[in-house]
Amino acid sequence: MVPGVAALTLLVAGRRPRAALGLGYLYGLGLFTTTIAWVHVVAWPAAPVLIAFMACWSALTGWGIRMVQDLRLAPLWAACVWSAAEIGAAHLPLGGFGWVRLAWTAVDTPVAGTLRWIGATGVSLLIALAGQLLAAALAPGRSRRGSAGRRPRLVAALTLVGLMAVASAAGEWTVHWADRQVDALPRGPRVMVIQGGVDGTAGSYAMGYARSVTDNHLSQTIAALASQRAAGQPAPDMILWPENSTDVDPVKDYQTHALVTTAVTLAQRPILVGAVTEGPGPDERQTTAMWWPVGAEGPTDVYHKRNLVPFGEWVPWRSTLVRLIPVLEHVGRQSVAGTTPGVIDARINGRTIRIGDVICFELAYDATVHDTVRNGAQVVMVQSNNATYTHTGQPYQQWQITRARAIETGRQIVVSTTSSLSGLIEPGGQVSDRTAEASHDWRSYQLALGSGVSAGVRLSPVIGWGSVAVAAISVLVGVGRRVEPGRGRSTRRRGGALG
Repeated sequence: MVPGVAALTLLVAGRRPRAALGLGYLYGLGLFTTTIAWVHVVAWPAAPVLIAFMACWSALTGWGIRMVQDLRLAPLWAACVWSAAEIGAAHLPLGGFGWVRLAWTAVDTPVAGTLRWIGATGVSLLIALAGQLLAAALAPGRSRRGSAGRRPRLVAALTLVGLMAVASAAGEWTVHWADRQVDALPRGPRVMVIQGGVDGTAGSYAMGYARSVTDNHLSQTIAALASQRAAGQPAPDMILWPENSTDVDPVKDYQTHALVTTAVTLAQRPILVGAVTEGPGPDERQTTAMWWPVGAEGPTDVYHKRNLVPFGEWVPWRSTLVRLIPVLEHVGRQSVAGTTPGVIDARINGRTIRIGDVICFELAYDATVHDTVRNGAQVVMVQSNNATYTHTGQPYQQWQITRARAIETGRQIVVSTTSSLSGLIEPGGQVSDRTAEASHDWRSYQLALGSGVSAGVRLSPVIGWGSVAVAAISVLVGVGRRVEPGRGRSTRRRGGALG
């Protein structure tokens, strides 16, 4: 990604602002076509529409970079422009789409550990700055001759090497330190993860067999318990079912209630159930995590998903759009977002453990993930249903984002999905175990209890909104410098200066 960032910067260097805007848009079409084309499985028009819109953020990035290229310290301002565009894309419109960020590419690189210190937003800024320094080192100098013309490129190259050396050293130390810390942490619950299996070949209708999906998770729970007991393996302290393990409200539907309570009774262990629940209003629903203890007639604590998928879980301007696009009726009842942090007080073996719960798409949202550890989550669990995207790149992208979140929060993360890539990720981002895609399976993991809030979680919003402010100011300065005094028209500078 460092050369990729540099490529856009070199592409727009010396161009007119309108050309930089257009080239940035073309760059964005390439970027997002190769990363999020899997959206077509929901409905084929969704992919070109989303790609075309997301490319607008790249267009703004290209234009913004061009506006600051003639300023001193241009690589720094350009990196802030890139960061600001990422933050904008993660918030606007309709809640944003932060799926494609530079930070997610840091996993499995020497700088991965810096997620713990500067968060996802900071790592995106770091990679953007590295790309800008590379572009400055490669760009033709101004019209000066001799050593004076080479000096800016030499300074940029040395700064790039120093920046990556420091980031790599800090990152590698953090990952190895996290490995050693896990064994020293207090012992947490043993979690049995259930992956019940869903027919992914049904595409956007994969979760349409609501009752059979719950049957699958009950059956897989029974099989897992039998296997665990037959092998003499340690009994679990709790069981984790994924998002949409029941698409029928188990509190209000008798048959589904019986399936869940049967699983709890057989296991004699509490289950964290992923359910679709009715309400809060008529013809509305919520995606919910339910803590269901042994002997209880219902959940004792719940969390409602906060970040919903537009056109997947809810339809904006529904009354108008459904008439224009009838296929949107398949989205079903309108989902309503939750409003409280995803922390569940779970009573396990006589003690209360605070579980940070993140539901699928929410992984891409900084505030939602960060709120779990800010509110005392000792372990983080991800409940996900990505059966619709079986055999596409989406489950693997989500898995990488989850690994980044484990490093950032300093917590083990347990993942339970309906049919794709469940497992355990360590606080250093290492994968302890992972199931196969498009299968039914189960796993049992002994967890450790984390505590505290990492520097990355604390600093990420400060770095993010700070970079937005810096980007806005530097772009305004760049625009002002391009306007000739008293004439009100843009100057046309053909230099390729990046420093």
